[in-house]
Amino acid sequence: MHTVAIIPARGGSKGLKEKNICPVAGKPLLAWTIQQALASSSIDKVFVSTDSLVIAAVARQYGAEVIERPPELSGDKASSESAILHALGVIEVEYEMPVSTVVFLQATSPLRRAGDIDAAVEVFRREGADSLISVTKADDLTLWESREGKWASVNFDYRHRGMRQDRPTQFIENGSIYIFTPETLATFNNRIGEKLSAYEMEFWQTWEIDTLEEIDLIEYYLYKKNLAEQDEN
Repeated sequence: MHTVAIIPARGGSKGLKEKNICPVAGKPLLAWTIQQALASSSIDKVFVSTDSLVIAAVARQYGAEVIERPPELSGDKASSESAILHALGVIEVEYEMPVSTVVFLQATSPLRRAGDIDAAVEVFRREGADSLISVTKADDLTLWESREGKWASVNFDYRHRGMRQDRPTQFIENGSIYIFTPETLATFNNRIGEKLSAYEMEFWQTWEIDTLEEIDLIEYYLYKKNLAEQDEN
């Protein structure tokens, strides 16, 4: 049985055109995630699921296998789960690789340290989970929402704020690493099953690219945290 990384990367993007292959710190955005997956000792093979010939060419250039995603799974409303289910079918039939564990990585979240993927897989296996999400601690975030025209505090009571350190610890699902079994995905049609684990990352690893302005932020951390240098070693 194999552990595979699957990176969905469709061609269409409303927020930022050709987002998955836009230049980030000297290489296409997608390349960062492919190379991080290839560097993981836990992953047997890396696949990119895409409907774009341009993205497919970039994926192959950086060492990933390409799975051609059909048009009905490539629209704005198509879920990542549907693309991964399709990819698993191709992997098991065309590559003759029975899969026990799926590591789903989003190209738009490239702020992963060396060892993050392997450490997350280790947590997933050690805890006997059927699914795992990467998270970052939501330190001192006080959230509000508008309810029927009135503002309401969500994760704290504004009437009794208390000390920050006395509030319950909460976490952000940062979208960087998801791990699950094929059975979990097939049963729930969801990346999250019944026995969920979490892999905690640092707060600066929360950020992802959805807009042009966020490219500068991601590049800052890629260089600041020496992720670019680690990738070259």
